[in-house]
Amino acid sequence: MEFPKSQKYNTPELLAKIMGPNPFKLQEEMLQNHKIPAGSTVCDLGSGQGLTSIMLVKEYGFKVYAADLWSEPQENRKYFDEMGLTDEQIIPVKVDATALPFEKEFFDAVVSTDSYNFWGRDPQYLDTKLLPFVKRGGYLYICVPGMKKDCHENLPKELLLSWTPEQLDYLHDIDYWREILSHSRDAEVISIYEMKGDNDEIWADWLNQENEFAMNDRKAMAAGGGKYLNFITFVLRKK
Repeated sequence: MEFPKSQKYNTPELLAKIMGPNPFKLQEEMLQNHKIPAGSTVCDLGSGQGLTSIMLVKEYGFKVYAADLWSEPQENRKYFDEMGLTDEQIIPVKVDATALPFEKEFFDAVVSTDSYNFWGRDPQYLDTKLLPFVKRGGYLYICVPGMKKDCHENLPKELLLSWTPEQLDYLHDIDYWREILSHSRDAEVISIYEMKGDNDEIWADWLNQENEFAMNDRKAMAAGGGKYLNFITFVLRKK
């Protein structure tokens, strides 16, 4: 697919800040035909250095809380200022996704790009830890890295070139996520599907970066490990 919005962020300076497969392209595909009204207050959950948050403000017109545990709000605030975004448009916060500090029903929607799999595998997480902070009728757009078919009982040697079995346990297939989501009483599953974007292209933007994590990931992908991997989107609505 084409990524017209993401092309605006296709610069060496911005790509040097990504922390995995191209988050701009993942988010753009995920939000095709989205139902979140412009002007909505949105939680970008697991926002990293705020790249996806910037895109949510500039391309979709949301007011965004850039929520992440591992980045520093002061650094993100400085970066947002450099990008010309005000406190009214984007607010960086340091939060644990399992202990959100917001008021109940604070957000119109939640967006999470390439991070939900780190905490959302608990079947009780949605109802007890996340949905209380979303308004009734609010949408959740979530994409996660996954496997085309779970193979944890016989992990391919290609994947083990870069990742341990413990790290690979963060990756699962669509059937796994359907089962996790089925436990929620408070979320309606609108859709769940394998993303159609070119995996090689999305991975290449990351693998071309010169940092130790990208260089480590190159080993599995160069050996053909990508044939086992995909990205999965699920769209939910709070009942």
